[in-house]
Amino acid sequence: MSGYQSAESVRRGGGARRLLRPPATSGAVSGPLTTRLVAYLYLLPMVVLVGIFLLYPAASTVWTSFTDSTGLGGSKFVGFDNYVNLVKDSAFATSFVNTLYWVAGVLVLQVGLGLLMALVLSSTALGRLLKGVFYLPATISAAATGIIWFFVFSPDQGILNSFLRLVGLGGLAHSWLVADPPLNSWAMIVAFTWQGLGPTMMLFLVGLQSIPREPIEAALVDGATGFRLFWHVTLPLLRPMTAVVVGISLINSFKVFDLIWVMTQGGPYRSSETLAVTMYRESFVSFHVGYGAAVAVVLTLIVFVVSVFYLRAMFRRVETY
Repeated sequence: MSGYQSAESVRRGGGARRLLRPPATSGAVSGPLTTRLVAYLYLLPMVVLVGIFLLYPAASTVWTSFTDSTGLGGSKFVGFDNYVNLVKDSAFATSFVNTLYWVAGVLVLQVGLGLLMALVLSSTALGRLLKGVFYLPATISAAATGIIWFFVFSPDQGILNSFLRLVGLGGLAHSWLVADPPLNSWAMIVAFTWQGLGPTMMLFLVGLQSIPREPIEAALVDGATGFRLFWHVTLPLLRPMTAVVVGISLINSFKVFDLIWVMTQGGPYRSSETLAVTMYRESFVSFHVGYGAAVAVVLTLIVFVVSVFYLRAMFRRVETY
């Protein structure tokens, strides 16, 4: 009897446990599905915004580049005629070369000087004060920067020429913005560097502060100082931040427009235009919207290809390091 009762109690206990166990329902399947649906609902507003303000305009621009649209009425499909005309257009060739000048100038001046200033300010007692002074131009809009530097480079009463005459170097005075290319482009690159130097410097300062002290101290013990310490220890440790700074500078140099338009409007005789200025002029000044869209597509492809190859190369070096 006791054995029977034990078995019976076990059976009843198991039955009780089975009764206490939640019944298997479709909730086990619908739970993850519901979670996914909720996640998609959270993503939906951003997907809609990206589709409306990014994907649709991009697709519309690509389509417009295959038409003879003027932006004022109907348009006709012309195939690759706009892209063929780009190859034959001397103004497009000039703007393409000027864009390369901007890329080279920004990388050398803005990135190079930003790194140099970060190194100097990180080791000086007045670093905190000077950071604010050097960052101040970044708070000024590009249009205001263009106006300021237009008066700096003015040929008659400009600050630069007046200073050169004051110190006895009047022979170096020049009509900087109406000079033969590419001097006018380089003058504007200096103005752009002045405005963007602060953020570049701050990013490098953040990178320097994040470098661990152990490798630096070990290199100092081994006798590495000065340039050797910077080249073989500090610069490799700064590589992730350098990748970010150079990437941002590359993109900014390709798309600069407002400063150039305020200072020269791409002149004289379209000699200082970049691809961004050519795109604007063709689309909104000459109303060759289809042709301007083709320039925009070419510019976008150039930025995309350069960015992809650069980032892949930099991150491959970081992983190797």
